[in-house]
Amino acid sequence: QVQLVESGGASVQAGGSLRLSCAASGRTSSRFGMAWFRQAPGQERHYVAAISWSGRMTDYADSVKGRFTISRDNAENTGYLQMNTLKPEDTAVYYCAAVQRPYLPSRSPGEYDYWGQGTQVTVSS
Repeated sequence: QVQLVESGGASVQAGGSLRLSCAASGRTSSRFGMAWFRQAPGQERHYVAAISWSGRMTDYADSVKGRFTISRDNAENTGYLQMNTLKPEDTAVYYCAAVQRPYLPSRSPGEYDYWGQGTQVTVSS
């Protein structure tokens, strides 16, 4: 089992930046891919970005490409999502997810084995 805890969510103005963290605990000796998803009120959960175990492979949704950067520090068992040039449409609860495979995960929420509880990001115009 892997437990994931997100942090770093906040309320910011448009154009601002935030860095979300995802701390993993439990069976962190296994190699796992990680991803971020987000869910706005009344909407489905949407894919944001993913990263392989090594960190060499990353993938981004078109809506965040060039503004968000996913990374990880395996020594610290922590994943990150750096969010720059935030827009009001980025407002959502952001979830960290992990899958017990070292490769770059897919964009499908159904693939993931573990989920965090979410952290709220609110961007005002």
